[in-house]
Amino acid sequence: ARGERIEHYETTRLAKDGRRVDISLTVSPMRDRQGRVIGASNVSRDISERKRSEEMQRLLLDELNHRIKNTLATVQAIATQTMRRAKDPSEFVGNFNGRIQALARAHSLLTGSSFQGAELQQLVREQLLIGGEADARIAFSGPRLMLEGQVALHLALVLHELGTNARKHGALSSPTGRVSVCWEIRSHNGPRLALDWRESGGPPVKAPASRGFGSMLIEQSLNTHGGIVSICYAEGGVICSIDLPLPHHEKQALGLLARETAHITVAPAAQRQSLAGKRVLVVEDEPLIAMVITDYLSDAGCIPIGPAPNVERAMALIREETFDAALVDGNLAGRSVDEIAVALTQRRTPFAFVTGYGREALPLGFQEAMIVEKPFTQDQLTGALERLLTPGGNVAPLRAPKRS
Repeated sequence: ARGERIEHYETTRLAKDGRRVDISLTVSPMRDRQGRVIGASNVSRDISERKRSEEMQRLLLDELNHRIKNTLATVQAIATQTMRRAKDPSEFVGNFNGRIQALARAHSLLTGSSFQGAELQQLVREQLLIGGEADARIAFSGPRLMLEGQVALHLALVLHELGTNARKHGALSSPTGRVSVCWEIRSHNGPRLALDWRESGGPPVKAPASRGFGSMLIEQSLNTHGGIVSICYAEGGVICSIDLPLPHHEKQALGLLARETAHITVAPAAQRQSLAGKRVLVVEDEPLIAMVITDYLSDAGCIPIGPAPNVERAMALIREETFDAALVDGNLAGRSVDEIAVALTQRRTPFAFVTGYGREALPLGFQEAMIVEKPFTQDQLTGALERLLTPGGNVAPLRAPKRS
């Protein structure tokens, strides 16, 4: 009643057709000749489009933040795994740089398609023809195939490991050696990529005495997407056969059976207990990051369960295995982890989200759960587990959300 002008007051109004409309109000007093307020003029502006743009910008920034953190965590994982298996600093630098360059080449291809995917022939070319220079010793052929972003990144690392091994020890270490890469699309229980890598004309091949990081990376990268790999160290040259399911492009409904709320309290450091012998479920779709998590857990004396690269595998392990705690990626290849969080809460298993997203992106009802933010250190990961497993740091009794 002070007769002041109100500038750009934002609110929501209900339109005649039932829609909620975002508006900006400007209210100005109307006065008589004596200056007394006798009414008000009201100007309303529809700002729905601006609000939608702001929300879209927020979502894009959240996604960018997630991708940057995931990439940093992947680089950290490559460094950690390469260092653990390098004989000396020189070997570490060479192997690490090669893997980072392979990741960068794959990212360049994905950037050209706004991270929607990469064409397989281009991917093979980038990873095998280093610097784009033609090499008569390398041949590749197959139908045009666009791979989804995450699959393309993982397959790029697989091809890099095979190519590096061929250059160091296999066919490409000899001027007379040959590498042939052929692929086709098969229809068996859905579309599948069948890729065949064959080396010939190089030095005699011997199977390695132990599995190296490259072999583990190849296997876990393909397992993440339900793929199968077999590597034969034939005397005439390495043969690697890859069978990888290709996604159906129908959108999956993300139904949720129930929603519960879990609260986690953090116990003081002095009260935390040893992790030795604790069984920990690992749910992570990035194979390199999963390898780092399982290594960190093993170093702490834990028994890693998994890793589960997708919702289906995680739910199967929850039904079939016994474990004391869980570390859950906040998003599995674009799919929500609501179902996993609910299942863990229902069985009263403490868990933390290992994610590059913020709390607002966590499943509904779990925004207060513990987070280990990517990229993370070994102390951060084990410290979170210690707090989870300490009496008083467990999951509180379930509370179903109020129904409106």
